[in-house]
Amino acid sequence: MTDAKTLDVLEQYLEKIAAESSARFLFPQRPVLPFRPALSCCKKCHAVLKVGKTRTKTVTTRHLGSFTAHETLLQCPRCHTLHGSEQLSRLTPSDCTFGYDVMIFAGKALFLRHRTAEETREELRQGNVRISASEVAYLAKKFVVYLALAHRQCAPRLNALLRGNGGYILHLDGTCEGGGPMLMSTLDSLSQIVLGNRKVPSEKAAEIIPLLQQIKARHGSPAGIVHDMGTGIRTAVDQVFPGLPDFICHFHFLRDLGKDLLAADYDSIRARLRAHALAENLRTQARRLQPGIDREPGLIDRFCQSVHAGPGKNTARALPRLCAYSLIQWVLEGKKQGDGLGFPFDRPHLHFAKRALAASTLLDSLNVQGAWKDTRPLFQLSWALRKLREDSALQKAIATLEAKIEVFDQLRCAMRIAETGGSSGLNSGNDPLPIGPIKKAVMAFRENIVSRPDYSCTQHWKSLIAQIDKYSEKLFADPIELHTPNGSLLVQPQRTNNILERFFRDFRRGFRRRTGRNSIGTFLQTMIADTPIVKNLANPLYLKALLNGQPSLERRFAKTDAQLVRTEMLAAQNPPEKVPGKIHRLIATQDFPEIIAGLLRKVA
Repeated sequence: MTDAKTLDVLEQYLEKIAAESSARFLFPQRPVLPFRPALSCCKKCHAVLKVGKTRTKTVTTRHLGSFTAHETLLQCPRCHTLHGSEQLSRLTPSDCTFGYDVMIFAGKALFLRHRTAEETREELRQGNVRISASEVAYLAKKFVVYLALAHRQCAPRLNALLRGNGGYILHLDGTCEGGGPMLMSTLDSLSQIVLGNRKVPSEKAAEIIPLLQQIKARHGSPAGIVHDMGTGIRTAVDQVFPGLPDFICHFHFLRDLGKDLLAADYDSIRARLRAHALAENLRTQARRLQPGIDREPGLIDRFCQSVHAGPGKNTARALPRLCAYSLIQWVLEGKKQGDGLGFPFDRPHLHFAKRALAASTLLDSLNVQGAWKDTRPLFQLSWALRKLREDSALQKAIATLEAKIEVFDQLRCAMRIAETGGSSGLNSGNDPLPIGPIKKAVMAFRENIVSRPDYSCTQHWKSLIAQIDKYSEKLFADPIELHTPNGSLLVQPQRTNNILERFFRDFRRGFRRRTGRNSIGTFLQTMIADTPIVKNLANPLYLKALLNGQPSLERRFAKTDAQLVRTEMLAAQNPPEKVPGKIHRLIATQDFPEIIAGLLRKVA
């Protein structure tokens, strides 16, 4: 048997062999490699080529390291066309130092593996590629441009792939951060392929229409479209794809309807809690109690045992302090309640308020005020919570909200979306359920609301029914018939846009992993709009269509016109929605309108 020492020696020899066979060891001085065209005659006029000139440039690739390329260019004596080395052009773009393999490594590292530019620089350095972090970031952007151009050029092959599925079902959605630009993306849910992207300043129809027209020109009309309820998106879809099966995302519909129904009362609860500064008061009390608890090791363990087995002698003295502290933490924990779905499905401020009221009722029932010298922490907590019990506006808002929540949760159950107690989280609605039973349940819900005694005099119930009636046709559309090479197929499009929502969540997580920042607003301003296409590289069928017969991405990118890439890079660095830096600094000047007025008076 091989022992551990032998394995260690073997590993050392393997590392030594790898190091000594690297370009760094083989070429201590940067080598000069000759390159010459394989052609002997001009492709245009078939004349014998002659030496036109020579040139040198430094090239760095992952497999060769850094070297000097000495290229001989041949010229046609008739048409004077210059011919360069095909072999060199397959290694690196013209007028570029780093090879295609370095660029692709940088792009995949940043956008697929979510490495930082510094981490990628270190990985390349270990492979004998000397590069700065800023150059890594630049090459990653360049990679996206090359990929986007190849994506457009492979449209015919991509369309053949889509036809194999019977067409494509277009999902359209956008993501943004603050007041920055919005990234609109389109994705086919059948092949899971990102089809196109566009940065837009807002979700207006005029901004979205060019993206949809671009998709239509490249891939034809989809078999169906799934989107949210935004007015701009609906208008753009109706204009570019009139008459096509059009589906409203069930999750977006339910979320927007819930916001309309619950937001006013929920905001009222938040406002009352903020007026009492309850969370801050409770945290202040907890901070005052914490040092005394920390000073007694084992006190927490004894308290936890007391909760289950009754108070012990060693705990009785500190019991009021521990009970007050734990009650405070229990109340504050209410602000974290929910399933991660966001409002209106999660209502953490409501949980917080109800826990605070429950704790207040409990403390009042114990009459801790009568023995405040012995139970001062409990008395202070009771006094802080008493204000809530005396707040009639808060009590009324809670009662009204809970009555509406009961109805809203009935609709969640009927639509089988984000059901209470469910475990699917933001992926709720991905299950392939038949639409018929869901529609029947929603119509039964509708009848129950209309038959309520207070329906005719309650505006929020009327508004809820109006929303259901308005979007019913798009919520419960019939399945789509797709004609595939293997025959016809009935397909019910995914009833949510979760496929794109999940895509955007992955997109945000990748950004946070690379930068450590939570907000993606700045990144959306500077990124190449087609960056999401990188995700397609994980799809083998897409990659085959993209390569178009070439053995690798390096060879595929070498077929792309370098001048076209430079044009695209320039356009990407100067997006139309970006305010020029000099103008941005100018408008930040104090009294800017007065300055403009004075300038105009001088001209007049």
